[in-house]
Amino acid sequence: MPPVREEALAALPVAAAVPELAAALDAAGTAVLCAPPGTGKTTLVPLALAGLLPGARGPVRRVIVAEPRRIAARAAARRMAWLLGERAGERVGFTVRGERAVGRATVVEVVTTGVLLQRLQRDQELAGVDVVVLDECHERHLDADTAAAFLLDVRAALRPGLRLVAASATTDAAGWSTLLGDAPVVEASGVSYPVEVVWAPPARPVRPPHGMRVDPALLAHTTSVVRRALAERPDGDVLVFLPGVGEIARVAGQLGDGGALGAEVLQVHGRAPAAVQDAVLAGSSGGRRVVLSTAVAESSLTVPGVRTVVDAGLAREPRTDHARGLSALTTVRVSQAGAAQRAGRAGREAPGAVYRCWDQAEHGRLPRFPAPEIRVADLTAFALQAACWGDPGAAGLALLDPPPAGALAAARALLSAIGATGRDGRVTPRGTRLAGLGVHPALAQVLLAVAERLGARRAAEVVALLSEEPPRSYGDDLAAALRSARAGGDAYGAGWRREVRRLEGALPGGVRAPSGRVGDDAAAGLVAALAFPERVASARRGGAYLMVSGTGAELGEGSRLRGQEWLAVAVADRPASAAAARVRLAAVIDGDTALAAAGGLRSAGEEVRWEDGDVVARRVERLGAVELAVRPLRDAPAALVRAALLDGLRREGPGLLHWTRDAEQLRDRLAFLRRAVGGGWPDVSDAALLDRADDWLEPELSRARRRADLARIDAGQALRRLLPWAGGEAARLDELAPERIEVPSGSRVRVAYDGEQPVLAVKLQEVFGLRETPVVAGVPVLVHLLSPAGRPAAVTADLASFWREGYRAVRAELRGRYPRHPWPEDPSTAEATRRVRPRKP
Repeated sequence: MPPVREEALAALPVAAAVPELAAALDAAGTAVLCAPPGTGKTTLVPLALAGLLPGARGPVRRVIVAEPRRIAARAAARRMAWLLGERAGERVGFTVRGERAVGRATVVEVVTTGVLLQRLQRDQELAGVDVVVLDECHERHLDADTAAAFLLDVRAALRPGLRLVAASATTDAAGWSTLLGDAPVVEASGVSYPVEVVWAPPARPVRPPHGMRVDPALLAHTTSVVRRALAERPDGDVLVFLPGVGEIARVAGQLGDGGALGAEVLQVHGRAPAAVQDAVLAGSSGGRRVVLSTAVAESSLTVPGVRTVVDAGLAREPRTDHARGLSALTTVRVSQAGAAQRAGRAGREAPGAVYRCWDQAEHGRLPRFPAPEIRVADLTAFALQAACWGDPGAAGLALLDPPPAGALAAARALLSAIGATGRDGRVTPRGTRLAGLGVHPALAQVLLAVAERLGARRAAEVVALLSEEPPRSYGDDLAAALRSARAGGDAYGAGWRREVRRLEGALPGGVRAPSGRVGDDAAAGLVAALAFPERVASARRGGAYLMVSGTGAELGEGSRLRGQEWLAVAVADRPASAAAARVRLAAVIDGDTALAAAGGLRSAGEEVRWEDGDVVARRVERLGAVELAVRPLRDAPAALVRAALLDGLRREGPGLLHWTRDAEQLRDRLAFLRRAVGGGWPDVSDAALLDRADDWLEPELSRARRRADLARIDAGQALRRLLPWAGGEAARLDELAPERIEVPSGSRVRVAYDGEQPVLAVKLQEVFGLRETPVVAGVPVLVHLLSPAGRPAAVTADLASFWREGYRAVRAELRGRYPRHPWPEDPSTAEATRRVRPRKP
């Protein structure tokens, strides 16, 4: 066995902070450790706390280290074992979902936070464990926040001697200190080399990310920045941060052959083969490397040899659309803290540089920290964990951020619907079984439900495929993806097979093989439909689909699922700007499966509504928002018809009624009186008329059955019902707002009330002798004086002033054009006329 690598241990700067950390734990039992990347926080500290370092005195303690990712857990355990001159599984081991390397001599065990939660639910005391280290707590993963809350409960009620360390490079140290009971904060200084920041924004604007989509122009730009970095920085490896596996593959393809590039291109992410992961973490064997990575290399892993970082500036976070029942990863801008972590990777071993694919001004607008997962993610698994812990409402859990009330309520409703919790919210025996399966509760309940029908193996295969979404290269057909996973020799397929074995082994004994063989398509469809009944979707016109939840869905171009009558949608996302969700993974189902899965949403009833400009009455059978059968409804209930007509009036306005010219003027007169006089004169705006439909449209509205009936209602006659009859003011309507005004010529001219001021449009010769402007309801009428041809000649609200000052100009302009009409010198005393002088013989 190789000796302990003391030289490597001595080179880790965090060693200087270990005595202070140990003292803090001795005094308070909890501590917050802030240590820069590359100082040995993840590897040396657990060995020191366990008493495994050379020269250690005192008892050996058992330590659990919780990491947010499987790749980080495996890498940390292997690194610690290497430092001790051992292999993983001896004094240092690891446990992740589907893989375990632990022996009798294991003292330090690295686990994922999900595994830690499962262990806490089985053994709340964590018997035999002395210290728990929550690593990379700044990432604010939901499992890590939940584990911290449970561990604080354990310390308070069962094991006050259990020691707890929250460790990170960049975190809210004060917040974590308060959460852990005013825990001491221990800060370790590291060997920090300067990192030059190079701002490298695209020459042209790129579209912002939405859903899982990243503008190809940004990926092409990132590729060009990698080439630039290789040329400008001749030493060391280049670490490139991209949001996901698909983007890594795209950039790798654009970089092309490593030989032509002058560097080996490696890809590191959670689905990468273990051999590739090990090669990346082992360092270069001679030539330069370009390591394309997701955020997994941001803080959890150390990639040796890196001198340059290229940051595309994007990350992936979970998001849940609670209104539509859609949960998916979405692409977001990296936080300032994340960008700092990424940049720090270039300065671990020597001075380096970071090329940021955005400009400096934009950097200041980035969020300071990533969004805590508890605020944005699906909380169903969290709610089940809390119920199993004995706190269904999570009210007693010590959390940095409380769960959003609406999201938690939706999660608890789902748990109740699948029988995981009772009416009081407490976990049921079934809920305990579901939690023990280690997958989302919706998938866990389906696994138990269909195992006997499909067989344990087949059920586990489909659930494993849904519990960790397959690569995009597998396509959007769930059944085809299942066959690809079985046949594939890629890293995803290997991990999928491990998960299938785990789930199959977790099923209760006695599951019989199915009596008849169920094909992949039927099995995939059944599991997806039962797991996500609200996403059962029916075909619509134009190749689109409608989920029973009411959300529209669309398939990608060239999808083999197009044309199928029913789909069970397993994965979909809906960008904020899109009208419909995009289907990422779905299976074909038949109508019987759709009805069986979403049967709780089946309903039948009479529907009378305003649609396409008229009343539509029908009897409809529905599966949620999907119409299954429709028949015309004769003699629809009058109340429903009336409601539909009112809805039509609200949508299209009172113009659906019959409005004569007199009716329109009456409405204008009433609106004028409300403005000028107030009192009991009614509000006749569209909104007010519709609000008082009972007061003025009855009984005509109750007798109406369709649009044509509305068009026969005399709006003017109906409108008179709103006049203030009770106070007697209605009798003064013609006095206060006369329909017509008699002018000196004897003509009775209609007054227009459709503006702010009443308007009297009259020929100029007909008002000769009228010295004062007419007044209605105390408001002067605006007189539009017309030429003999009826064209506007002047406008005045003061006739006396016009006769003195304005008339002469009008007379001079028009008398030559209209010589047969009178144009007296003094119109205020002249006789009005509506006739012309006869032609001379």
